[in-house]
Amino acid sequence: MKITLAYGGGGEETQKLIKDLFYKNFSNEILESAEDAAVLELKGKTAYTTDSFTISPIFFNGGNIGKLSIAGTCNDLAMMGAKPKYLSVGFMIEEGFEFSDLEKIVKSMANELKKINAKIVCGDTKVVPAGSVDKIFINTSGIGEIKQDNISAHNLNKGDAILVSRDIGRHGTVVMAHRYGVESDIETDCKLLWDEVKALIDAGINIKALRDATRGGISAVLNEWSEASNVGIEIEEDKIPISDEVIGLCEIFGFEPMDLANEGTFILAVEDKEKEKALEILKKFNKNASIIGKVTEGEKVVLKSPWGSKRYIELPKGELLPRIC
Repeated sequence: MKITLAYGGGGEETQKLIKDLFYKNFSNEILESAEDAAVLELKGKTAYTTDSFTISPIFFNGGNIGKLSIAGTCNDLAMMGAKPKYLSVGFMIEEGFEFSDLEKIVKSMANELKKINAKIVCGDTKVVPAGSVDKIFINTSGIGEIKQDNISAHNLNKGDAILVSRDIGRHGTVVMAHRYGVESDIETDCKLLWDEVKALIDAGINIKALRDATRGGISAVLNEWSEASNVGIEIEEDKIPISDEVIGLCEIFGFEPMDLANEGTFILAVEDKEKEKALEILKKFNKNASIIGKVTEGEKVVLKSPWGSKRYIELPKGELLPRIC
């Protein structure tokens, strides 16, 4: 069965889609009240974010556009120390899209929401003529309850430690392999990050800054932090965890692992005295977590090789890998 324009027309087919697919998988009392807007109960400071997902291909090793949309938005909230609570979702679906593929996408979204007890409380669906979009685009917005305040890219000071939660570049590598028809068993790192952040907060770690290293990879994050806090950052090349598969494919296609997108990897800044405790916590979730550098004087991001030579890490330039998320 395929999605037709009638599914976006607001009539019987639209109601069937909403009730038999969306309500069935996203079931909660707020969504099913079917009002024009969701009525929410919020306490204290609240984080709010929005994101759109246009990835190609929509299915990839370890995930799909649906899982990605939930993880991406919830992770943006987590990076502000906020527990994800409520989400909206908007679907832009191309006429002729397979209903079975839409069902797989929706079920994967529901599975991710259950992991952190978050809810989709409102949404919208548009079906457009063939060729108007590429299969399916998804927009998700999220609201989260802040559990640790004052996490910001503007907080870095000389001497702070920089950590990464796991090996880098997996998501970009997986998408790249799919597009170029390269057979590989490597899976995306796409996952929810709230559990790691919660563990750091519960342990009393004074988190100075957090950022999930999505488009532009860790290169973009480090440069953004350097500019925001007006500091230098020195990274030790041999401390950056990168899998052999990522290194191999980057060598084939000429990409820099530090520039590649991640969807379940974050960068963390803490005071130097807390770096070992933070690392111990992160390693409980992924053995590849690592202390990769420190905040210094200056205003540039510098990569230090094992032989003592140094070079600047610039913001990634050019098209890189488009439609990565």
